[in-house]
Amino acid sequence: MSRLRRVIAVGGGRGGVGKTLLTVNLGVYFAQLGREVVVCDTDPFGSNLHGVLGLETPPLVTSEALEEGKAKPVPTIVPGLRLLPTAYDPMTATPIRPSRGSHWARQIEKLDVDYVLLNLGASTTASTLDLFLQADVGICVTAPEPLAIETAYRFCRALYLRVLRRALTKERFKLRLVERVIAALPPLAPPPQIVAEIKRYDDGVAKVAAQEMLRVVAHLVVGQTRLRSDVDLGPAMSTIAERFLGITLDYLGHIEHDDAVWLTVRRRQPLLIDSPTSKSARNIERVARRILALIAAQSTRRVELSQRAAAAQARASLPVTLYDVLGVPRTAADDEIRRAVKRQREIFREGSLPLCSVVSPEVLKQVQARIEEAHDTLLDPVRRRAYDLSTFPDDAPAAMPPARLQSAAQAAELAMMQAELAREINAETQFTGDLLRKVRESQGIDLMDIASRTKITIAHLAAIENESFGELPAAVYVQGFVQQIAKFLKLDPAQVGKTYMRRLRDLAGGRTRGGG
Repeated sequence: MSRLRRVIAVGGGRGGVGKTLLTVNLGVYFAQLGREVVVCDTDPFGSNLHGVLGLETPPLVTSEALEEGKAKPVPTIVPGLRLLPTAYDPMTATPIRPSRGSHWARQIEKLDVDYVLLNLGASTTASTLDLFLQADVGICVTAPEPLAIETAYRFCRALYLRVLRRALTKERFKLRLVERVIAALPPLAPPPQIVAEIKRYDDGVAKVAAQEMLRVVAHLVVGQTRLRSDVDLGPAMSTIAERFLGITLDYLGHIEHDDAVWLTVRRRQPLLIDSPTSKSARNIERVARRILALIAAQSTRRVELSQRAAAAQARASLPVTLYDVLGVPRTAADDEIRRAVKRQREIFREGSLPLCSVVSPEVLKQVQARIEEAHDTLLDPVRRRAYDLSTFPDDAPAAMPPARLQSAAQAAELAMMQAELAREINAETQFTGDLLRKVRESQGIDLMDIASRTKITIAHLAAIENESFGELPAAVYVQGFVQQIAKFLKLDPAQVGKTYMRRLRDLAGGRTRGGG
């Protein structure tokens, strides 16, 4: 029987943000699980996957050979991972750019493999957009810099316009109406503005345009992160895309800036093979696990995303409440409101990266004013009660906010992590900071949760997980901290405290001997 082939497309960002790095190493991760994987460059002029798979030159075949199915994927240095050749013109020895996405779709259909990974490059041609939309998982890669973020948002707009045009292909009159509306609007007009403008001319076409907006789903990975604010960029971009573009931008994770990446590229090796313990390698593995979880829960996931998008569209037609401004439910406690205010202030501050090319200065001032209004109103019990009575006159029970975008994916990912840890943890396990972090993440627990319960500062909790012993107090206090963490995580406090403190002493002794 043929395998259940899954297609993962990686594109969206401008050149140099890490699309090739992610494509290759996702392929390596899946191959290491014993799966058959094929990777390919759909943008032949940007073909460079061979450079990090141990091949001196890219595999090339004539377009005729590729069309006739004579070109077979070639092996790489990674068992189970192969590279699909690129078509070229033998008269000029230059790549041939396919004019239609169906060319690649036919090649993919012939592959009897578990996973196909497409490196789309920085292209936004119709064929590239079609491949992204048809993939089981479409990933947009960006970086914490203005031009990369602007390019990612442009890619999301291009996806929407492609979906809308395809939906109206057989209705030329309606398509011409849409084209006239788009031409009359300012450049890079957001989808909600396009829908509103179409509604002035034809309610039926506007309804189709609004429905097609719900179909656009991209998964976001932020590469080259250095600062804490860079790590927070992904969730912030998801918020901005949903609120101002009407598009679901599902955050999968980040990849840290790491010298190990540069070194492995110089050695022409995949990161997960050459430097599997590096920070960036662990980041990619986490993204890969989330992708597997997405695929495992795909049917549930689609329902969740469509429900969230439909809820967002319904909210867009209603007056926005102060709770919506902060992204909290009506039942939110004061601490939750304060954290939400802090988060929204950071996202909507002057010069904030997530706002690039999306929010105008005039709209930004309005949003900032609403955030301050929400802060002043919802943290004052008397004003909050009066606001609730005036905004919700029937005083119906507060509805909980829509499920988080990643709830189904996270549930599957946590189940996978818990299964791995169940095999790893036993009576002989030596607990390290990294293992404690894995246990915490497998239970879906944040450092803030542990800090609020145990009263241990977040700085000390992070130092314990990172094994930054120079930032910790005396050993007797560290042992007490570790045992409290173990109790919180439902681990054996005695075993965790004993093995972790032994590791602390061993590392401290090694540094002393090295210094001597």
